[in-house]
Amino acid sequence: MVDNSIYQFNIKQLNGEELNLSEYKDKVLLIVNTASQCGFTPQLSELAALKSEFAGKDFEILAFPSNDFGGQEPLDGKELVTFCERQNVNYPVFEKIRVRGPYADPLYKFFADKKQNGKLSSVPRWNFHKFLINKSGQVTDFFYPFTKPNASKIKKQIARLLAPGK
Repeated sequence: MVDNSIYQFNIKQLNGEELNLSEYKDKVLLIVNTASQCGFTPQLSELAALKSEFAGKDFEILAFPSNDFGGQEPLDGKELVTFCERQNVNYPVFEKIRVRGPYADPLYKFFADKKQNGKLSSVPRWNFHKFLINKSGQVTDFFYPFTKPNASKIKKQIARLLAPGK
């Protein structure tokens, strides 16, 4: 049987330690590729507001900095931590990764291949592309960068996935 959940992947935290995504089992996730010097960078604080809006619920945002688009993420390590602290980021930010092309992180290759994830094929075209994951670790939808984190269509889907029995 093919594992079409994100729980098969390990990711690196900013401190360099590996974490298996099964740590987020039974949570609804919004996974976002971010950049500190992008026109969409104000979405970092909008993501923090979204996280606060669903505080106390089984919801988490996972941010993956990427320098794939226009060199808009020049920061690494401690510089990235400091930048995120200044933006009042209240969700995990992971080590910088590639999100498209032959060197893409395995998680993003999974998002790009419907045969692997069982739902969709979506490759980020720019920073702040968002993937919505259900409590079983399966991809349910994606949103383009111009869809703000506080958009009603994102909030409604999160609320629906958080509802009992979903």
